Amino acid sequence: MTIEIKAPTFPESVADGTVATWHKQPGEAISRDELIVDIETDKVVLEVVAPADGVISEIIKSEGETVLSDELIGKFEAGAAGTTAAPAAAPVASAEPVTADEDLKISPAARKLIEEKGLDAKTITATGKGGLITKEDVMNHQTAAQPVSTPAAAKPAPATVELDAGERIEKRVPMTRLRKRIAERLLEATQSTAMLTTFNEVNMQPLMTLRSQYKELFEKTHNGVRLGFMGFFVKAACEALKRFPAVNASIDGDDIVYHGYQDIGVAVSSDKGLVVPILRDVESMSIANVENTIRDFGLRAREGKLGLEEMQGGTFTISNGGVFGSLMSTPIINPPQTAILGMHKIQERPMAVNGEVKILPMMYLALSYDHRLVDGKEAVQFLVTIKDMLEDPARILLEV
Repeated sequence: MTIEIKAPTFPESVADGTVATWHKQPGEAISRDELIVDIETDKVVLEVVAPADGVISEIIKSEGETVLSDELIGKFEAGAAGTTAAPAAAPVASAEPVTADEDLKISPAARKLIEEKGLDAKTITATGKGGLITKEDVMNHQTAAQPVSTPAAAKPAPATVELDAGERIEKRVPMTRLRKRIAERLLEATQSTAMLTTFNEVNMQPLMTLRSQYKELFEKTHNGVRLGFMGFFVKAACEALKRFPAVNASIDGDDIVYHGYQDIGVAVSSDKGLVVPILRDVESMSIANVENTIRDFGLRAREGKLGLEEMQGGTFTISNGGVFGSLMSTPIINPPQTAILGMHKIQERPMAVNGEVKILPMMYLALSYDHRLVDGKEAVQFLVTIKDMLEDPARILLEV
């Protein structure tokens, strides 16, 4: 029975996608629910799995081609017996990884020398990283091909090879749809908003003490969920958003849209770029729920398994550059949101406390905001509210 393989249904905000990788080829045996093709969109990579046991009978859309929502990309023959020989043949073809094959990788200097000498690149042994044919490989190939009676001619080769040690290699690859969309969004934010950033710092000692005191009990009570700092930041931001509605609003044309809920996006790094999954209705979530959901987001982002619906919307964003060692930065707003909070590295610094110098674990906070909607006074008060709650965590629970 022939079954049509179609691209996933894209939401309205996603116009099209690109066929990223066909993991299976026509005639190759496939089991039900086995991954057969990846579709890359502006926001996430979507996986298409086999509808049954069988084989792909035809690939209609090749890798790199653009596809629309629900568009036919291939055909599947359910119940057909496939072969497993094709996948096994791949290692045999590359049993000699140092020999260049049809998919040749040649450095610019090596390519020039091959053309000048009229050599066959397929006969040259590659020793470069990833099977790259270097200039040294070409020269060694020439030396090996020379008659034994002319050893003197081969002596200058080592000196020439040393000059090639600093050869600069470039690799040009197309920008992924996700990276291209990130670039577009960041450029849009800087060009279409009146973005300004205000800074403050927070003493992390109270949170660190609280976390140290309760982390084991917290993990035991909540079935292995670890107590981190992000849960407190998210809840503190949620309370601050309630008090300053403009920071939780967005501009739609000539209108201001005030959101009566707090959907907070948490920036998560993945191999393909930065993604921002959304925590929905944070006002009704516990710290344990927040921590568990963020952990799940992080794991699935690295595996490329986040759904499009999980990255739609959001009224506010939190980005934590501190996990990469950033001491201070200016985060960029995620339109159409009005503001974004930047967390940074915790670092011990001497601070004046009641006339005395104390060493405290401090973190710089940054709030970038759209000055068209949020006044400087509101932005500063919003950030100070978050600071006060983090330095006295009981305020988060008491909502004071």
